[in-house]
Amino acid sequence: MTIKDEIKKVRDNVYEIPGTYNKKMRASGRFYIADEFFDDLEEGAVEQIVNIACLPGVQRYSIGLPDIHFGYGFPIGGVAAFSMRNGIVSPGGVGFDINCGVRLIKSNLTFDDIKDHVDELTDKLFKNIPSGVGSKGKIRLEEGEINKVLDYGAEWAVENGYGWPKDLEVLEENGRMIDADSSIVSDKAKKRGIPQLGSLGSGNHFLEIQEVDEIYNEEVAEVFGLKKGMIVVMVHSGSRGCGHQVCSDYLRIMDKAYKKYKIQLDDRQLACAPLDSKEAQDYIQAMAAAANYAWANRQMMTHWIRETFEDVLGKSAEDMEMDIVYDVAHNIVKMETHKVYKREEDLLVHRKGATRAFGPGREEVPEKYRAVGQPVLIPGTMGTASYVLHGTETAMEETFGSTAHGAGRVLSRSKAKKNYNADEITANLASKGIKIKATSKHVIEEEAPGAYKDVDSVVKVSDSTGIAKLVAKLKPIAVCKG
Repeated sequence: MTIKDEIKKVRDNVYEIPGTYNKKMRASGRFYIADEFFDDLEEGAVEQIVNIACLPGVQRYSIGLPDIHFGYGFPIGGVAAFSMRNGIVSPGGVGFDINCGVRLIKSNLTFDDIKDHVDELTDKLFKNIPSGVGSKGKIRLEEGEINKVLDYGAEWAVENGYGWPKDLEVLEENGRMIDADSSIVSDKAKKRGIPQLGSLGSGNHFLEIQEVDEIYNEEVAEVFGLKKGMIVVMVHSGSRGCGHQVCSDYLRIMDKAYKKYKIQLDDRQLACAPLDSKEAQDYIQAMAAAANYAWANRQMMTHWIRETFEDVLGKSAEDMEMDIVYDVAHNIVKMETHKVYKREEDLLVHRKGATRAFGPGREEVPEKYRAVGQPVLIPGTMGTASYVLHGTETAMEETFGSTAHGAGRVLSRSKAKKNYNADEITANLASKGIKIKATSKHVIEEEAPGAYKDVDSVVKVSDSTGIAKLVAKLKPIAVCKG
């Protein structure tokens, strides 16, 4: 008998492993996964969900979302919430790319407006927004200015001319976590972050010109400002080397902390500390600073996207109505209030490869979206559709207001390079009318659509289980990859 044999079906596309499976478990494990793909669920990812359910202060369920796959400590596509009274924080529950996230920028343009300019737009976006492993941004920070970036996030960027003040209204956390404290971020993390500010990065990060292909919910789409045929731009990027170093620094600290506080772990990658400890509070503040870096990073890229469209099309970004629809974080930990068995509780929610999906009425949702719930952005893989959904009351009740974040890998980068050919991928995308620009052929091979789960299935599970509901489908026109 394997661990998967212990999983019971709750309803269509929803499964549970009971808290009685392991005497150390303090909660059940819950999985949202397409019935037809249940057999493909990795046992290692299931074991990680069980291990999380054994952590002190865990509430209700440790959760695996439709894009779940094995990760460091937590699976990617993992969510868990911990009591602020007796819980823990674990860097493995956030990951190395702190606040890797997605931003969607709309416009009043249609494909007819840009069809003669797609090549130029793509080439100039690729040139104006640095990308690739170790890529450096275009700006040079003054001495000590990195501290302001870490403390103020997108606010710093807007104050320095990168974007519009109203942009901040539609960013998760308004683009700044106020708990951030740059003074406890290591010099090494700052040194890694300084040259990379304002860059896309590599791997699954991308910038895409897209067209709104389908509208599933006219009422919500209107609230979000989306119309069929509209040209939009999606940006997927994070905290670059700065966030990676913050995670590395605190994993070493937590490796000592869990032993110091005598926390029993089945997986050392879940190294953690009690929330009332100095180690935990320091990590939360440093993590918030790295999250702020990521929001500043995406804000700067938004500014250069607008400038590029202005340069190529000869219109102002204001005239093209290039407003931000929303910006979501995929790897983050935050204090939130949720119902636990009909009682409001303050919880520390870890989301790793997961999108917040707050339902209607939550004050954290921008006022103009509050009646319908938060916009949820789920990007596809290179050459496949991306989706806009909205948060729901079901998500609030079942998943601490969370849903999937993307397609989720099924092949390692090395296997993808062996299985796919860059020229064939490029030709295939071109046959579908999609232009691609990448730093190397290896990047194209590593990010081949076949290396990922079917994003349509991931979104379908989110929609059918009610943890986020479909609003619009976006099809790619041009892709820039690092």
